[in-house]
This record gives sequence, C-alpha cells and structure tokens, in this order.
Amino acid sequence: MAAITAGMVKELREKTDAPMMECKKALTEAGGDLAKAEEILRVKLGNKASKAASRVAAEGIVGIYIGTDGKLGSIIEVNSETDFVAKNDEFIKLTANCAALVAVQNPSDVGALSSLPLGEGTVESTRAALVGKIGENMTIRRFVRVEAKGRLASYIHGGAKIGVLVDVVGGDEQLAKDLAMHIAAAKPKSLDSSGVSAELLETERRIAIEKAREAGKPEAMLEKIAEGTVQKFLKEVTLLGQVFVKAEDGKQTIEQLLKGKGAAVAGFTLYVVGEGIEKKVTDFAAEVAAQAAAAAANR
Repeated sequence: MAAITAGMVKELREKTDAPMMECKKALTEAGGDLAKAEEILRVKLGNKASKAASRVAAEGIVGIYIGTDGKLGSIIEVNSETDFVAKNDEFIKLTANCAALVAVQNPSDVGALSSLPLGEGTVESTRAALVGKIGENMTIRRFVRVEAKGRLASYIHGGAKIGVLVDVVGGDEQLAKDLAMHIAAAKPKSLDSSGVSAELLETERRIAIEKAREAGKPEAMLEKIAEGTVQKFLKEVTLLGQVFVKAEDGKQTIEQLLKGKGAAVAGFTLYVVGEGIEKKVTDFAAEVAAQAAAAAANR
C-alpha cells in the first residue's frame, strides 16, 4: 500500500474542503489514489467534496466577437496573473483584437493565432511587448469560432469573468438574450444528455449506489435509486433539462421554453475565467521573511 503523506492529505483537503482526518481515512481506503479518495469523500460528505470543481484561480477576461450579420462569431479566454492587469485597457484591447482575428482568420489553435499579423507585428509580438511593459505574464488560453445555424447571441458577466456565446435558431432577440443569461447563471455542462460523458454518469451512478447502500437501502433497490439520481443529475447539468432561471412558475424547463417559442439552440460555449486552473497561493508574509533572511545571509 502506498504511504499516505502529509502532502497527499493537504492536496485532498484543498480539493474537497473535507476535514483532515477524513481525508487521511479516504486516502488510506483508496490506497493512495487521490481521485478514488475524492470519490469516497463525496459518498460520505456529499457535494461539499466537489469544491475543487468550481474553484476559479487564474485571472483574466473573456472576449467575444460577433459579426454584423450575427452569423459569425468567437469567444476567447486570455489570462493574466492579477485582476488589476485584467482591467488594463491595453490587455482588454488585445483580447478584443484576438477575438476578432479568431472569427475572421479562423486559426487552427493558439499557436496559429499567435502567428497572425496584429498592429506592427504579430499577436505574439504584441503580447510579448505588453508583458514587457506591464511586467506580468499573459497567456491566450482557449477559443472557439462559431458559424451559426441561426443567429448568435452573447452575454458577459462579472467584469468579463464569465462569457457565453449561444447559437439560437428561431425565436426573437429577447429569447436569445435570456438564453445567454440563463447559461451564464446556471452553467450547464452540455446542451443535452448526449454531451455528458459516460464516465461522468458512471461516477454519479456509483456514488449514488454507495450512498444508498450506506443509508441501509435494500440491494434490490440500488440500481433503481441510482438511475433516478442520474436522471436528476442530467436535468441539472444539461441546458434543455434545466429550469429556466426566469420561469414564473419555477418549473418551466429550457426545452419547454424553446418549444413554446418555436425555437432551438444549435449549440453554446460557456467560459469561466480560470476554470480548471489551480493558481499557486503565495504566503506574502513568508515570502517577505524569506527574502529578508536571504538578504541578511548575503551581507
């Protein structure tokens, strides 16, 4: 069995917010497998143990470009080290220019985008010059280009920390705006169940079975309970299954809303700045003390 180190316990605690002793027990039970230990904690402690899934660490902004005809657009995330730089006018301009280049020039990846002409040089030389001027690293993380089947709508929230680009077929401008706002608020993982990975569903099923078993439910009922849990999960994470955030009755789903308007969603992209990026947390006092000690040693 793998030795359970203090570092492993600390890492699991940071990912789950579970008590230290529970983390150690889970790691021991999982034989040192961090992912398995996290799953064990979710069974015991519920969704509190999935805290890391929504943790946003990196700074930056989301930029969106939509052509005048509403048919061509893009969404991009550009990261910075601090929120202060994310509010810098030149940083915002770089992001907007990159979004436009993605839509118009259709680069295959970040490397191709970086090589495109911009200003007196390229995207990369412009980025590098801005890094030199401000003294903080900046990176183009990801982007998506969309040729709409219907018409594109967008929504930017929280100082451009959340961005949505949605392709709506039919309906009107208000519906498209409402859908973009709903996506930003409810954060669906996919349009429908076909976009949810089998691995994720299997994990939810396995956790539901273990929780039901620990609650003393009969073995014969476990599969049925798990299936009900999975279906509930799908309604929560798929756009069409979610309850519309502005529903007056609190029950109308997005699928029902669209049907009533004779409309459909061809697809959407949701970006949350820094999602999935773990940012190193610096102990400022400790850093200053270390620097002072180093300076004293060099005298």
